[in-house]
Amino acid sequence: MAKPSENLIELCRAAIEAERTATSEPYTQEGWAAWTKAAETFQAAVTAEAAQEPKQSRLGLEQAAKKAVLHPEESSDG
Repeated sequence: MAKPSENLIELCRAAIEAERTATSEPYTQEGWAAWTKAAETFQAAVTAEAAQEPKQSRLGLEQAAKKAVLHPEESSDG
């Protein structure tokens, strides 16, 4: 399985927290701006990190980062 960097995990965590904040209130463009920016930053970082390893799956890396944030008890098992 792909092994995301700590930086990638932190960017994922920030995007998920921004999503939770944005969706906890009625939609406004301003209210969702932080989530949009955090998600864009995370996605760009996933792409850049995946490009560093020729055989690295971008999708696998993204999934591993999300699993580490959303299900840390499962991702620490190995």
